Amino acid sequence: MTRQFNEDEVRMTRAHSQRLGGNRSRDVVEVVRDLVGVQAQDMSATRMALRPRTIDVDADGVRAAYNEARTLVRIWAMRGTLHMVAAEDVGWLVGLLGPVFAAADQRRRDQLGLDDALLDKAIPALRDIVTEHGPISRADLVGCLKGKGVWLDLKTQGPAHLIGYAAMTGVICRGPDVEEEPTYAIIEDWAGRQRKLDEDEAMAELALRYAASRGPVTAEDFKRWTGLPAKQARRGFKLATEDLTEVDAAGVRAWVGKGTTRSAPRKDASVELIAMLDEYLLSYASRDLLLSPRFAKAILAGGFIRPAVLLDGRVVGAWKQKRTKSKVTVEVDPFEQLTAIEPQLESVVRDIGRFLGLESELRLGKPT
Repeated sequence: MTRQFNEDEVRMTRAHSQRLGGNRSRDVVEVVRDLVGVQAQDMSATRMALRPRTIDVDADGVRAAYNEARTLVRIWAMRGTLHMVAAEDVGWLVGLLGPVFAAADQRRRDQLGLDDALLDKAIPALRDIVTEHGPISRADLVGCLKGKGVWLDLKTQGPAHLIGYAAMTGVICRGPDVEEEPTYAIIEDWAGRQRKLDEDEAMAELALRYAASRGPVTAEDFKRWTGLPAKQARRGFKLATEDLTEVDAAGVRAWVGKGTTRSAPRKDASVELIAMLDEYLLSYASRDLLLSPRFAKAILAGGFIRPAVLLDGRVVGAWKQKRTKSKVTVEVDPFEQLTAIEPQLESVVRDIGRFLGLESELRLGKPT
């Protein structure tokens, strides 16, 4: 018999699948591996996204994992955007997704003068430069390319799209940040030897791990999260369904990992503050179950997903932080009355202070 999930259970099961609401780990690499990847366009937000999913991990610990230990690596993956993934997942993710998004970017590369003839010259030169000098900054890389007869203007998007193409075709990845500036390294040098999967193996693994870490989900959710063409995404999701469990998610046919248990709100409310561009709000085709359309504009602002307050998996407010050298002040803008959960909010804000190594203060505003 198909398991039935009501709306509250869908929200809480998704939150727990994403290690929110109590399902934390002391191993930050384990968390990132379970999630497949974490959006990494803004590293301050990326670090903060891992706080509610981990125990006894702080911002410096996350930074050390991708800057020093190399156990976490930044690559261009889902939706062609920068993600942080476990080092051992770099090769097969780039092999599966990179060609799709490299091809999709061709028109823009052509507009920037990065045609096939230039790429045939630039990519071998780039590989040689990064092998010899990497990890290397963008400015230094462009300067070295100029010495090999490849001219790029740092004031244009040309260097970024060349770097993106080199990353999506399996040449480079992000290296350590030097004073918050990115550098680039050869994948094998930085992330180590990578396992090879054929397309079906890689697609099935991606779909299986996606469903296990975010379920209940649908094939349309998988398509939206990966950014893959519909036909390819549906085929990939189908490859994984025999290893998933079908459920009824508030009237929608969906799937969860076989080990997923149905979660429901408890007497003690689950309260969390999630980061900007958090995976919880990036992972589904529709956010309506998690975020009321009435308040969508307050969270989906300026092309970014603002930091959000979760109550039992439901978005009930937005938040922002103000920092000094010694203190972080968290300002919560509630969409409804939240005084009943103020003690839980204060506890979460203390944890934000611990994570950042700062004193902390909560300022709870009035409902919008």
